[in-house]
Amino acid sequence: MAERQMQIGEVAERTGLSLRTIRHYEEVGLVIPSARSKGGFRLYTETDVDRLMVIRRMKPLDFSLEEMRDLLEIVDRIAADDAPTDEERKRLHERLDSYRMVADARCETLRAQLLAAEDFAATLRRRLHAQKS
Repeated sequence: MAERQMQIGEVAERTGLSLRTIRHYEEVGLVIPSARSKGGFRLYTETDVDRLMVIRRMKPLDFSLEEMRDLLEIVDRIAADDAPTDEERKRLHERLDSYRMVADARCETLRAQLLAAEDFAATLRRRLHAQKS
C-alpha cells in the first residue's frame, strides 16, 4: 500500500516548521519531496515527515547541516533494503552512537544553562518582591 502524500502546508503544520524552512532543507538536500503533483506541488510522505522531525530535533542542539546530512545517511543506510554487511552495520551503529553521545552532552549543557537562567530569573523576582515590601 502506498504511503499517503501530503502537501507542504500540512507537513509544515505537522512538524512545526515554516514553509521556508522546509524548502531550505530541500535546497540543501536534507529532505527531498517524494513526488510532485500534476500541478507541480511538493508531495511528502510520512517518511519525509519523520526525516524533518529528526532535523527539527537536531537543530536546538546546534548540529550543522552537514552533521544532519551525515546522520540521515547513517539512518537511511541502516534501514536500507540492501542490508549492509555485519561489519558495515557495526560501523554505522558506532557512528550513530557517537551522535547520541554528542546529543547527550549538548543536552547536559543546555540543562546547566537553563538552571542558570532560572536562577537569574528567581533572583530578579526576589529583588522585585523585596522592593515592593
